Amino acid sequence: MFDSLQSRLGGVFDKLRGRGALSEADVDEALKEVRTALIEADVELGVVDQFIAKVRPKAEGEDVIRSVTPAQQVVKIVHDTLVETLGTESVGLTLGSPPAPILMVGLQGSGKTTTAAKLALLLQTKEKKRVLMASLDVNRPAAMEQLKVLGEQAGVPTLPVVPNQTPLMIAKRAMAAARVGGYDVLILDTAGRQHVDEQLMLEAAAVREATNPHETLLVADSLTGQDAVNIAKAFHARMPLTGIILTRADGDARGGAALSMRAVTGAPIKFLGMGEKLEALEAFHPARMAARILDMGDVVSLVEKATETIDQEKAEKLAKKMAKGSFDMNDLAEQFRQMKKMGGMQGLLGMLPGVAKIKNQLDAAGLDDKILTRQEAIIQSMTKRERADPDLINGSRRKRIAAGSGMEVSDVNKLLKMHRQMSDALKAMKKGGRGNPLAGLLGMGGGGTPHGVLPGRK
Repeated sequence: MFDSLQSRLGGVFDKLRGRGALSEADVDEALKEVRTALIEADVELGVVDQFIAKVRPKAEGEDVIRSVTPAQQVVKIVHDTLVETLGTESVGLTLGSPPAPILMVGLQGSGKTTTAAKLALLLQTKEKKRVLMASLDVNRPAAMEQLKVLGEQAGVPTLPVVPNQTPLMIAKRAMAAARVGGYDVLILDTAGRQHVDEQLMLEAAAVREATNPHETLLVADSLTGQDAVNIAKAFHARMPLTGIILTRADGDARGGAALSMRAVTGAPIKFLGMGEKLEALEAFHPARMAARILDMGDVVSLVEKATETIDQEKAEKLAKKMAKGSFDMNDLAEQFRQMKKMGGMQGLLGMLPGVAKIKNQLDAAGLDDKILTRQEAIIQSMTKRERADPDLINGSRRKRIAAGSGMEVSDVNKLLKMHRQMSDALKAMKKGGRGNPLAGLLGMGGGGTPHGVLPGRK
């Protein structure tokens, strides 16, 4: 998310850093480029103008012009303004006395039904809430069946379907069922349309009046850019939104909707949909997102994700092996699986500081999530003995492994080289030897290329 904005702003600030002392003309030119970058990222024009109006007086002030590190001062001002525009603080769900109704609204195709299941799973696993879901969509064929299937996948119960009921009747029945069943939360998935219309608004407003939801969440597709902002305005004008969930945030290269929607509605962005899996719903943190936009990384989210996904027992066993300088192909395969659980290659790289500056190198190296699957396939084509002792793998074995995994011998060679570099790095750390173990671990030591990081690109 925000790839293009991150790249453009990175270029602007690199120019400033290269100049040392800044004149007012330098700052003015930089702000013009920031404004252009925001517009190209699909940020609403009014929000762009407000943003620059907040940044300009601070950036052109004496504290910046005469500062020892003026460029860093400007970056901080932009960072703080981004945080303010995005909402300052992370805002969670407000759940009062059970059963707390959550009304999901939005257009058809925004990912509303899938997001309802994602939210239910999150509440059930992280918040330990008993959740019931109900589909109020009587227009779209198989909408109720879709929610039922997603509920089964998430382990969340759904309201049984009764034919020929109106959305209002279903909502009232759902409230009664939630009370009787002792549920903490009731998620109501309303119908959507291809566009905002009067019938959609009346239907959602009637359900809202009947259920008095604790949360009214707009689900919007971030890829729609300016249209998402207009949709948010239309819904907010007819019913007070308490929050926004942006879907497909992992595929949005511009990200302007996120910067605009908080400003134009006042409703906080509460969650981001970061993939197709039901677990792929993340709480929105303005300060962390601002840091990502400015290529400062998001180490806090990275640590949180690792804590949630990494098997502690396996991690401890691996740590003991690594402390002894032992690291076989089974261990490497486990690392690949953990990386996939944590959001894959792109998800992890997006949280590391400074990655935007080497983005072209990473793209050229083919570092996408498919590469992890290819590496696993190569390792799975090895025998148990070969996985435990990679030194056994000679030329004929490499050919067999390549054929079994559908890869080339060169891909097997690259994987073995990476394993060897990681093993050498561990041994160096164990012995307290000189050199840079991290460089070896990343496959960059000894004149290596980015292809050495994770081999197997075809």
